[in-house]
Amino acid sequence: MWSEWRKSSRSNGSGNCVEVAASAEVFRVRDSKNAGGPVLTFSGHAVVAFLAAGRAGLLDRG
Repeated sequence: MWSEWRKSSRSNGSGNCVEVAASAEVFRVRDSKNAGGPVLTFSGHAVVAFLAAGRAGLLDRG
């Protein structure tokens, strides 16, 4: 079962946001301005690796 679509609590209302919905093993991401548009789907492992890389500074712009 999918969770409800959620927007970041840090969203400032400018419309430049993404929304996330999750199941037990899959995460979905969409543009909040285009709720009926395309949805990106990621495995839980991919999301964990992405977050770990971000925390480690590997995604920082040099």
